[in-house]
Amino acid sequence: MICDSYFWLIGLLLGSFLNVVAIRLLKKESIAFPPSNCPNCHHRLSVLDLVPVFSYLFLKGKCRYCKAKISPLYPVGELVTASSLFLVYKVVGVQLELLPAIILTTVLVLAVLTDIREKLILDVITLPAIAILLITRLFIGSEPFWFYVVGGAVGFVLLLLIAIVSRGGMGGGDIKLYAAIGLVLGPWMTLLSFMVASFLGAVVGLLLIVTGVVKRKQPIAFGPFIFIGTLIAYLFGYDVWNWYVSLWQG
Repeated sequence: MICDSYFWLIGLLLGSFLNVVAIRLLKKESIAFPPSNCPNCHHRLSVLDLVPVFSYLFLKGKCRYCKAKISPLYPVGELVTASSLFLVYKVVGVQLELLPAIILTTVLVLAVLTDIREKLILDVITLPAIAILLITRLFIGSEPFWFYVVGGAVGFVLLLLIAIVSRGGMGGGDIKLYAAIGLVLGPWMTLLSFMVASFLGAVVGLLLIVTGVVKRKQPIAFGPFIFIGTLIAYLFGYDVWNWYVSLWQG
């Protein structure tokens, strides 16, 4: 229980950091300097302003100094990071595989945060992730190294072909992100990840169009669906596949 609590706390703190990283990478600013400040009045934030989730609730979603509204993406990002990392920790368990799982989950959260804000998944996120996961898979994995390399190639080529056929319907950031995903999931679960992400994206996109939230052909961020599809495939993929097959077998 104590270990679980620490993991939640670390996840919340990491989520707070990833919020800052996402914003500064989009602005092409240093992630280290200057210290955290209000994006509106640029007043330096104190420790009490930076407590994950609590500060947002305590300040009622407004800057303590200029009263400008704080984006709800901050607490949402913190909670998503903590909950997803905790889920990965509980399902994977304390073993070597937890390392690539945590790396991928962190990269996915960061990609979601930039994609929601600016419809961008940056190379500065995906390319280092590919390199780090490639090295990690040299030493950690239940399958041969080539299996994960094939997974990365499948993820990259699949998204690249869709981008070509759809003439830009898939962004370059999504393509490179799926290369990183494939290095962790392997080829079969990478395909399942994309199937789940596409299904969820289509359903949510249709609902948004029907309710008038977005217009037809208006692009929406695919990152959140990649995030959900990948976690489902990685953590529960074989159960999902067996359930799907059982439906067809009656």
